[in-house]
Amino acid sequence: MAKVVFKSYNQNDNLLFPPCLGDFIADNDPVRVLNAVVDNLDISEIEASYEGGGASSYNPRMLVKVVFYAYLQNVYSGRKMEQLLKRDVNFMWLSGMQRPDFNTINLFRKNRLADVVDNLFTQVVEMLVEGKFVSLEVQYIDGTKIEADANKYTFVWKRAAKTNQGKLDKKVKAILKEAEKELDIELEAEKEEVMTSAEMAERTERILDRMDETGISDKRLRKTVSGVRKEAVAKMKEYEEKLEIAGERNSYSKTDPDATFMRMKEDAMNNGQTKPGYNIQISTENQFITHYSMSWRSTDWGTFIPHMEGFRERYGRQSKEAVADSGYGNEENYEYLDMNGIAGYVKYNMFHCELKRKYIKDPFLPEHLYYNTDKDHFVCPMGQHMEFCGEKQRVSDLGHIKKTRLYRARNCGGCPLRGLCFKGKGDRVIEINVRSRRYRDKARELLTSERGLHHRSMRPIEPEAVFGQIKYDGGFRRFHYRGNRLVKAEFATLAIAHNIRKLAKIKHDNVPHSAF
Repeated sequence: MAKVVFKSYNQNDNLLFPPCLGDFIADNDPVRVLNAVVDNLDISEIEASYEGGGASSYNPRMLVKVVFYAYLQNVYSGRKMEQLLKRDVNFMWLSGMQRPDFNTINLFRKNRLADVVDNLFTQVVEMLVEGKFVSLEVQYIDGTKIEADANKYTFVWKRAAKTNQGKLDKKVKAILKEAEKELDIELEAEKEEVMTSAEMAERTERILDRMDETGISDKRLRKTVSGVRKEAVAKMKEYEEKLEIAGERNSYSKTDPDATFMRMKEDAMNNGQTKPGYNIQISTENQFITHYSMSWRSTDWGTFIPHMEGFRERYGRQSKEAVADSGYGNEENYEYLDMNGIAGYVKYNMFHCELKRKYIKDPFLPEHLYYNTDKDHFVCPMGQHMEFCGEKQRVSDLGHIKKTRLYRARNCGGCPLRGLCFKGKGDRVIEINVRSRRYRDKARELLTSERGLHHRSMRPIEPEAVFGQIKYDGGFRRFHYRGNRLVKAEFATLAIAHNIRKLAKIKHDNVPHSAF
């Protein structure tokens, strides 16, 4: 039997030449890609934020590398970063064996990095453009809701605050009117608007001063008016503050006033409970994030135009194509695309229904009725003319005006097809939005073209795949900071980390590109 030989094992053995930490890191490791990218970033804004004097500071470029690499490794806690700087080779190599504590890292993230990370994100994308990884000619757009770092039971509803404000106003006005009547104070015409806390305080003081002047010592009246001054005025001021914080929103969280209550897909109790969160929109190309924006709106309809305008502001130009699902397909968004010369491969609600046989074969739908352009009337399946009878105008919550034309049939009584045509009373009236119909026809033409079929097949593997990697692979389902400023900065850091991870994967797979 052969003799067993073991390699020498001595934990206290000293090396003749100390090793370099870089020797333990592979040439194609993502940390090297991140290191090269950050070395090419302009961080002069961060450097300018240091005042100088006192003890020496950690190099800001080193801290940027540590934070970005931590997010690339799905580590979001400053305390965990501090631990990894002591035991992880990659972190030790990035920091040059320096060990900033969690407090230093967190203060750097909040006070220095947060205000410039959006610019760093833009620089990273411009590097990707230079390397021909992305072109910025097309945007695949989608949104997701991410929960805020806030208690889900700290909600403030705008409607409730407004209702309670109205009740308090009505009650106080009745009390003050009665007091003014007893004191023979000249009564002014009551305004329909709710009194402000300042007006209420002023009116209350006037009543109390009058009581002092006339020497009236009605304890009940004085107690009632004093109660208004102490309690009602404070309560009215509270309602005013709540409504001011809410602004256009329907709710906010006391823990994070910038967060809005929304229904999330991640509903553990499956009861449709709302949670405080932010609606994050992203544009992707080749699964790189090229732009992001944040909104308080729970639906995507009203986020499209601000998102597109943000893209223009970021790069000084607009993409030639935009691809999105039916959550963005409304008249206002189509109008924006048309006015800016952007090819919009954006679905609308009825797009897939229109492709089904049942829809195509239905002769009673307004879209299938013959329209006489010269005489401006529609013709129903029975040959009856539907004449123009008026217009409707609606204003969306975004301020967009929608105009629809109404066409009424002359006489539907006794029509043998009435039960198939419509089930309402009287003669049938159809509403036609000419402008919306024109935009939908254009969108349908684009979506069913060869280019449109390509974009439709790519959209599910573009932004949706990116959100999957961030939320499910990376475990990022809740923000770790509060307020618009820090939440936006955290997502920018997350987007940079995602782009570098994607870039490192391409380099690891040896996909040829002209840069990096």
